[in-house]
Amino acid sequence: MGQGTGSSSAVRQAVEYDLVELVRLQALRSGDLDGNELDSLAVALWEQLTADDVRVLVVDAEDEGLAACGIGAIDRRPPRPGARGGRTGHVIGVVTDPDHRRHGHSRTVIGGLLAWFRDHDVSRVELRAPVENAPLHRAVIPSR
Repeated sequence: MGQGTGSSSAVRQAVEYDLVELVRLQALRSGDLDGNELDSLAVALWEQLTADDVRVLVVDAEDEGLAACGIGAIDRRPPRPGARGGRTGHVIGVVTDPDHRRHGHSRTVIGGLLAWFRDHDVSRVELRAPVENAPLHRAVIPSR
């Protein structure tokens, strides 16, 4: 459960019919995008929906559409301290619709991505986010 109203949210893997809503949410995060940029974003998200090393998770809104989404990606690098297996997870583009904030949706998405990383033997997770989101990320992502 999140802060605010105390509602809970279920996370699921995004599928093809989520694409329009995924573009809408990611555009909220990215700011003012023109038509070509939106098309490029749609193509990139479409490719990510079926990639083995990417997981796109969503939370459905109670009314219709999506309340939140997030993307996780795994890359392989040479082993190093903190990532001995060479697998590094990246939390990318977690965004919640403004009308659905403070319900724990971002926390749910990040938790789902962390579970996916664990299932894929990822030993290190990196997240880059605005500084105002730091308290949430510290609460959800365990430090080492």
